[in-house]
Amino acid sequence: MKRVILVLVLMLSVLAFSGNLVKAYTTLEEPLAKELFDLFEAQTGIKVEWVRLSTGETVARLEAERENPQASIWVGGVGLGHIEAKIKGLTTPYKSPLALRIPAGYRDPEFFWIGLYIGPLAFATNNNRAEELGIEPPKGWFDIIDSDYRNMVRVANPNTSGTAYNVITTIYHLFGDNEDLTFMYLHHLDRNVNMYTKSGSAGGKDCAIGETPIAIGYLHDLIRLQKNGAPITITIPEEGTGFEIASMSLIKGGKEPVEAKKLYNWILGKDAQEIIAKWYVIPLSPEAPKDKVEVPIETIRTVDQDFVWDAANRERLTDRWNNEIGR
Repeated sequence: MKRVILVLVLMLSVLAFSGNLVKAYTTLEEPLAKELFDLFEAQTGIKVEWVRLSTGETVARLEAERENPQASIWVGGVGLGHIEAKIKGLTTPYKSPLALRIPAGYRDPEFFWIGLYIGPLAFATNNNRAEELGIEPPKGWFDIIDSDYRNMVRVANPNTSGTAYNVITTIYHLFGDNEDLTFMYLHHLDRNVNMYTKSGSAGGKDCAIGETPIAIGYLHDLIRLQKNGAPITITIPEEGTGFEIASMSLIKGGKEPVEAKKLYNWILGKDAQEIIAKWYVIPLSPEAPKDKVEVPIETIRTVDQDFVWDAANRERLTDRWNNEIGR
């Protein structure tokens, strides 16, 4: 009898503990992720054990863990990665009441993923390095491949970064969905690239400290660097630019589904949205404070993207990039 009671007590202890924990993968910048997850724990008592990964790394890990998922929710990351995860059967739908408040164009029609914010692609130029080298900030996609910028541009690797793959699809759609012209362009861009980084935000950070004169990244990451004192000039490509829809998904087979849904709903709510808006993104939730948006999406010329096509063709286009350009 005592043995049975002891087993029951242990089982109840495990259940009590599991109800106060959720494991997450996140592609948000670490300071933003920490601020969000710490506040969630403070308000709900549910601890978030999180690992920061790039978009490509997250999809790869979800595939590797398909039979034994090690996390229950993926927060942040380029929307194409979330679409790819859906196509591969790695995520599960969740029709959150708060998700219905996100515009239909920025959420999956079957509620496999939900958009958190929009981030347009932009260029950063270090003012000190530009003066030293006698260059002007590039104004657009055709400008940045000019020989004046030979070995001066830093951008991420599309194998690990959704940001970098977004560069490929932006050029593809800019060229009227012509793949051969896209790769002709990417070869020209490659001549000016001094390094392909693992993370999409790394190039901007390198530019901020003058390690590279120019970087391609997302506008909100670059604005944050500028606000923190980095001597950079930010330009949005004049021909039009692509953008990410940073998204969120529940992981299929995750071991903490109830806690993951609580975190999912909380992130779409007011307290979390106020934190997210401080990071200079363009939030999609109506709970976000509008007065904190630095550059309204309406003022930016964007390319006409086909996110489902982009996600379905990612592996093929990345393989071609590896074969023709990768280094």
